Amino acid sequence: MTIPPPGVPEHPIVREIDRVSERLGLSERAAELDRNPSFPRQEFEALGTARLLGLITERRWGGRALTLPVAGSALYRLAYLSGTTFAKLSLQPEFSSVLAGHGRPEIARRHFPPLVKGRHLIGNHITEPGAGSDAAALSTRATRRGKEYVLNGTKSQAAFADDADAAIVYAKVEGPATEPPGVSAFLVPQELPGIRRTITGDMGERWMRRGTVEYREVRVPASHLIGEEGKAFGYLKGELTRERALLAPIYLGVARASWEDTVRYVGEREAFGGPLSRQQAVSFPLVEGWARLEAATGYAFRTLERMALGESVDAEAALSKWLATETSLGVIDLAIQFHGGRGYSNELPHERRWRDVRSGAIAHGPSEIMHLIATRTLWPRKESPAGRPRPAR
Repeated sequence: MTIPPPGVPEHPIVREIDRVSERLGLSERAAELDRNPSFPRQEFEALGTARLLGLITERRWGGRALTLPVAGSALYRLAYLSGTTFAKLSLQPEFSSVLAGHGRPEIARRHFPPLVKGRHLIGNHITEPGAGSDAAALSTRATRRGKEYVLNGTKSQAAFADDADAAIVYAKVEGPATEPPGVSAFLVPQELPGIRRTITGDMGERWMRRGTVEYREVRVPASHLIGEEGKAFGYLKGELTRERALLAPIYLGVARASWEDTVRYVGEREAFGGPLSRQQAVSFPLVEGWARLEAATGYAFRTLERMALGESVDAEAALSKWLATETSLGVIDLAIQFHGGRGYSNELPHERRWRDVRSGAIAHGPSEIMHLIATRTLWPRKESPAGRPRPAR
């Protein structure tokens, strides 16, 4: 790197990642997956074999059990070398941690260790066409019938819509004992009858092959309920906080690669009688981008350190994801601009990096919700006697 980024922990796993990335050709493969979207099964299993899946997952499940800051450093390096693709792939076990933490032992043992080994892909089906981030608006229903639940509903923007072997599906359980119905989670094998999967296509992160999954009278064994009925979002809260905190280093690693490419390029490109770096219109924005990247990186890793110490950092994790996304998009946009026509083309990786990072303002909670989470830390709300929230005095 041109100038070592501050706050990123040094750890031997970084050199491991360098070797694995070179051996598997991850940078070139990421570009290929953007041109010809498919789920990278071969690389998924190779990362599992290299123990680069489940970085913070407990060893009893086959994970690496790294501390959060060290895992952040590993993800930063993966993203720096190959973009968001394989860094996010590395996080797939963390995206399904509610199964390991709350699923019945026999179900968790059947599905989770193969996920950590890269041999079994599990998706998350939360978002719905009319619900967005409003959990109360979920319309997918699960009805208990004897030893089964019957699922009906439609999930949208589901990653790996046509590729997942199983999915954690969030639905409201209907019945007299569940009024008003809370949100429950189910581990649903995707080969069950009644499931229809459709790919819709995305601007970026095309390898995820997001799409729509319809559940029509899908019969799921009662043993596949994860935890208790109506408690799923309570289980999901901690997972989401960790996810947001770990996504920040990914976006920043991608932006760092584009920033370094651009610093090098404008220092070498001759125009108007000298290198482009002599033009303040070019050099000043890149200097500002440097400062913003380092500030966002420091904030991201400080949040991971505090989380590792057991502190409550819901707001900081939300803001870390937002800050990393906004900073990275701005820096990558500079790379596109200062590389001119080639920067705008797919000849260089900057436009792909921008498209991939752009999902950070939407996925795992949109930026508007990240701000809302932070405001609740500054101005906590209390419940009124009628059960309605009121401002704290």
